[in-house]
Amino acid sequence: MPGRPLPSRRTVLRSAAAAPVAGLGLAACSPGDDGAAPARPTAPVDLGAEGAVAGGEAKLYRDENVVVSRGEDGALKAFSTVCTHAGCPIKKLEGAKLVCPCHGSEFDARSGEVLHAPATVALVELPVEVKQGRIVVSPGT
Repeated sequence: MPGRPLPSRRTVLRSAAAAPVAGLGLAACSPGDDGAAPARPTAPVDLGAEGAVAGGEAKLYRDENVVVSRGEDGALKAFSTVCTHAGCPIKKLEGAKLVCPCHGSEFDARSGEVLHAPATVALVELPVEVKQGRIVVSPGT
């Protein structure tokens, strides 16, 4: 349309990031690696065998944007691995430390707490349980 300015690339990307997409984690304000922001799950997700996460350890499920840890007491915890700073999906787990590739934020995979800025808000905890020997993560609230 003559005389009407076109939207900027940033405006177009922000609009696309607001659209729901498949995956596990939070809807974010910045796009992920593929240009789309990970979204909140709409149904429980089966992550696999309960034995995949040993006591005192954590396992990163990259495709589902979730990390699951098991305490020494056997209790499971799950967190979204969408960085709370800029919405980037975290794809790197070093021991019990999650490292965001976008700006270097670091999180404890066992508690979701921020270990290193720029993030200032902990990861979102997700409900997790064992059903018939399988680890199942449910949508967060």
